[in-house]
Parts: sequence; structure tokens; C-alpha cells
Amino acid sequence: MNLTNTIQDTIRKEGLMFVFRGEVSEKNSLPLLSLLENDMKEDSFNMVGRKRLFMYVLESLQNIVKHSGNMDHPVMPLVSYSKTDGGYTITTGNLIPDTQSELLAYKLAKVNSLNAAEIKVLYKQILKTPGFSRKGGAGLGLLEMALKTGNKLDYDFIPIGGGLSYFVLSKTVDSTGMGISKGQASERFSGLPVFGLERMLAENNVHLMWSGHMNSGIGEEVLSITEARLTDEDVDTRLRKKVFNVLVEILENVSKYNPGKEAEQKFGMPLAMVRLTKGEFIVTSGNLVPVTMTDALKQKIDDINSFNPDELKTLFFASLSAQTIESDSTGNMGLISMARKSGSKLEYLFRKVNDDYSYFILSVRVENTNGSTEALQA
Repeated sequence: MNLTNTIQDTIRKEGLMFVFRGEVSEKNSLPLLSLLENDMKEDSFNMVGRKRLFMYVLESLQNIVKHSGNMDHPVMPLVSYSKTDGGYTITTGNLIPDTQSELLAYKLAKVNSLNAAEIKVLYKQILKTPGFSRKGGAGLGLLEMALKTGNKLDYDFIPIGGGLSYFVLSKTVDSTGMGISKGQASERFSGLPVFGLERMLAENNVHLMWSGHMNSGIGEEVLSITEARLTDEDVDTRLRKKVFNVLVEILENVSKYNPGKEAEQKFGMPLAMVRLTKGEFIVTSGNLVPVTMTDALKQKIDDINSFNPDELKTLFFASLSAQTIESDSTGNMGLISMARKSGSKLEYLFRKVNDDYSYFILSVRVENTNGSTEALQA
């Protein structure tokens, strides 16, 4: 639970509205883009601004896919979206071989040395180059980023040893999608805060993490990303299904007690993460709930934790039978379902934020009862 508190405090301090930690692939790039697009729709971005930032993020994710490769390393890519005094910042971090970082740094410095007109000229020249292939890159993606957002690119390379560096690429834009460079000559951009967040998550075995406002569209994309990740790692089908089903219920629980985006940004953004340790997955959520509801919610969870599997089954079907077409509440069914599907007790904590809200942290352990898998031994 202390880990969730630390992450939540970091999110609030850095103004983070969205965080994803995990492998970025061609398969999950689209859900990641959709997650950001859903979030931007509910913020102050106009249509042009959303389009510019969307295209920038697309290039950033493709850059990660292109340069990361299939490296067996605990350091993972990170994608974050934050709100600052000057606008909105998209930052990505990913591991790259040192053999690539020198050339990439040269290309970035070249792009940042050009004005808008010069970038357009160079862009057209590259496209006209005989034998040119978009897959080869030649810095075309970086040029497209600079063209679409109209300003410099902030970046940093953090050596981590073993011939590898953590490459951080960042862009701050206003609500119209136009760039605001943070890496001024007098104050060099640093990627250390991003790398520090990734390291904190890695040290605590966070398999993947998402933070941001929850709605049905975002929930679907979070589930899609999780399913793709578990499938890619060849997690046992039955275990994968258990984790997925628990995550469905836990995200529904977050959405159910949603107090609104304004309150969340002030007092605590929702959080969902999956931790992976030997023998079990731990699915955790964090979200604001009204203080007036905490005692009743505690009692519900304590009651559910007191039942054995057979009693939970009876309780679930009794709750299901009590539902009507007119009812807009599922009662305790979501919590009961989590306990049934995971086969474990529900762990919880309420951290009081103010007189109106508490931050509710819920963790569900899903044990690997189907034998060890390669992923669980990592």
C-alpha cells in the first residue's frame, strides 16, 4: 500500500494525468493512442490541437518500437502525459543501445538547429532521395514531430551501463498543439525524473501501470493493452483470464465511484497497476471516494473477506438475482466477483484526503495455481 501512496504522490507532484509503463509494440500502440485521445477529448484541447499532439505521439511510439528491439532487460518504456503551467507535456522513455544513441543525438541536434522553413525543405529532400525507405527513418519521424508541433524537441540520454542508455523524448504544447520548448540553453532538459519514476516502478515489480481519468472508453483500452501484454509474454491462458477478469471488475469499481475529473486532478487521480512476482499477479487500483461512503465500503469488504468460496458463490448468485432492469447499481457483485475469481482476500486501505474525499486503495492477489510459467519466473 505504501507503493501506491508513493506513486500517487509522485503523480500529483509532477502533474501527471496519464502514465503507462510497459512494453510498446505495434500491437498495443493503437490502444495507447486511443487512451490519450480519450483523455484529450475531455480536456481543453481543440480539434487541431488534438490532431497535432496525436500525430506527435504516434511518431513517438513508432520511435520506441523502432529503437527498443527485443532487449531482455528490467528497464521498460514509459509514456506520460502531464499538465503544466505552460501547457501539456508528452514524454516517452525507452532503452536503446549506445551504438544507436550517438546517431540519434546527432539527428535530434540537427532538427533542433533548423527553423520551420528549413525543416520543410529537408523533409522534402529526404522523401525525394532515391531508394528512400520510411522504415529506414533517416530522421524523417523526428522531422515530422517538429513540423506538426512547430518547435524544438526536448531530449536526454541517460547511460545505465552494459552498453545501454535510457532515451527520454519530451514535448510541451499549448491547447492548440503548438510547441513550447523547455530545454533552453540556460537550463538543459533532464530526463532523470522520468527515469527515476521508471526505476521506482521496476524496483517494485510493477508489470504495467496506468493513471488518469476513467471512463468506459479508457477502461476498454486499458484492458486491451493488458491483454496484449499478457498474451505477448505467453502467460498461461487460465491465469491470464483470471487477471483480466479481476482487472475488469477493479476498473469498473473505479468508474463506479468516479467523483469527476476536476476533483481527481485536485485531490488524486485514479490508478490501476499490475505487479508481477513469482507465483502471483497483484492487481491494484486507487481512486477517490466520498468520505461518507468509506464506512459502508469497509463493511462490505470485511463481510466478503469473511466468506469461504462456497459462501461467496451463494452470495454472488443471491446478489445477481436481486438485480432489476430499473436498478442502476450492481450492489456488491463487483467486489464479490473479484474475491471469487482471484481466490484471495481483498486488501484495502483508505487514506483521508480532506473532509470530502478519501483515497481508496484496493489490491487483489491472483495466484498462479496452474503451474509455473516462464513469465512468472522472470
